This record gives sequence, C-alpha cells and structure tokens, in this order.
Amino acid sequence: MSTHTIDPTKWVDKYSDYLFNYTIVRVNDREIANDLISETFLAGLKSMENFKGEASERTWLISILKRKIIDHYRKMNSKKGQAEVHINYRDGENDGDWLEEQVADQFDKTAEDDMENTELGMAILDCLEKINSKHAEIFKMKTIDGVDTEVICKEFDITPSNLWVIIHRARTALAACLEQNWF
Repeated sequence: MSTHTIDPTKWVDKYSDYLFNYTIVRVNDREIANDLISETFLAGLKSMENFKGEASERTWLISILKRKIIDHYRKMNSKKGQAEVHINYRDGENDGDWLEEQVADQFDKTAEDDMENTELGMAILDCLEKINSKHAEIFKMKTIDGVDTEVICKEFDITPSNLWVIIHRARTALAACLEQNWF
C-alpha cells in the first residue's frame, strides 16, 4: 500500500538545500554538486512511474543521488592516470595534429609510493589525535565511517548546520597539521 506521494513541482523548494548539503560533503565541488543534483531531479522525473511510495520522496531522491555520486567517482577513476599528449606538427609540406592517450601502468608502483601512502596515513591519524577530540570524532564518523548526518546529530545533540561547521573546522585543522608535520 502506497503511503507517500510524489510531487516534482516542489522538489527544488523542498529538497535542493538538503541534497546540496548531502552532495557537497561527498564531492567537495559546488559546480559538480549542482550538476549531480540536476541529474538527480531529471532522473527522478524520468522514473516517476517507478516510485512505489514505500519511502518518502526525499529518501527516494537521495537513493537516486547516491547512484549519481557513485557514477561520478567511477567516471573520474576510469580517467585517473590517463594523460593526453596533443602535438601540432609541421613536416616540410605536411602539417597537422597528433593526439596520443597514455594510460598509467597500475603495476608501476614503487616501494617509495607505498611508503609515502603509509606515512601519510600515519600522519593523518597523528593529526586527528592533535585536533579537538569532538571534531576529530565527528570527522571520522562522517568522512571515514560514512555515518548518516542524522545519526551523528542525534548522538552529539547538534544541528546539521553545526555538523558541517565542525567538519569544516576539522578539515582546516587537519590540513594545517599535515602541512606542518608531513609536507
């Protein structure tokens, strides 16, 4: 039995801020976040007939958005390690363009790379111990463990806005600590 209804004419007013806050934390780029939200609304419109009403409209839109974010990162990772070489050439009477795509060899990692990754991980953990303990705990829960905003807010008795301020402060403190202790 369907208990929830769908009304796309109100999506932007009702959900765009929530979807933006959800997205910006995951992609850290306003333009990409806005694009993903637009894609979410478009996908929602295209698949309205699939809405069964078992979940709220917002929950349904979030599930679409999660897939859009995952697709975004898959797309980014599929391009990672690729470089284009574009050369204009002139050879006597001939001239033109040459385009070569080079893909990084995933097996071309050195012991130095592994050591650097290990050192960075240890530096991050060390810096998390140096910043405000509440900020560190909230940061770990949200960004490392992926705990839902609502759960964290209830556990720490804070508002979602306060959560994002704390996350921002933790990131800033971590960046300063890493810059001082790792770079």
